[in-house]
Amino acid sequence: MLSGLFASLIAYLLGSIPFGLILGKAIWRTDLRHHGSGNIGATNAWRTLGKQAGITIFLCDFLKGLIAVAIAQHLSDSSIVAVLAAIFALVGHSFSFLMQFKGGKGVATGLGVLVMLMPAVSLIAFLLWLGIVYATRYVSLGSCIAAIVAAILSFTMDYPLPYGAFALLAAILIVVRHRSNIGRLMNGTENKI
Repeated sequence: MLSGLFASLIAYLLGSIPFGLILGKAIWRTDLRHHGSGNIGATNAWRTLGKQAGITIFLCDFLKGLIAVAIAQHLSDSSIVAVLAAIFALVGHSFSFLMQFKGGKGVATGLGVLVMLMPAVSLIAFLLWLGIVYATRYVSLGSCIAAIVAAILSFTMDYPLPYGAFALLAAILIVVRHRSNIGRLMNGTENKI
């Protein structure tokens, strides 16, 4: 129980680090909250600051999810502890105490978490995301579809049930965080990358 609480706290703190905001200001002298979509994630960084910024911020957000779950798995063999860390890393990213409980949409951090929990699912989801983004140029569409497919796969492949429950919760969070993008996709006004 203590390891679960400790892993959750570490995961939330790691997830809360707003790399888009920090690196945007420190390296590119830009507050992403006041440019483009106003989001601090990799997609807005790519559009606003360029490919290097987008990739850098994506990797940082990816790593905080990966590291959070790696720490949890080091502390305990329990799948519940790993899932708690995964949830709290995503919650921290999306509702960071350092940003008045606002944050990103959870895609990069979610992928980092998935790599640690379900490597095969994460690979399929990433390749699907990449294919959709390449074909349509809509990152939001690729993100939502990949999250939903990852949730479905997590229940059909040989992973512990808590991992599937996490993937379902993560998919719901990612889709909800993209609701404005979904509206723009339906209206034909969504920005392409």
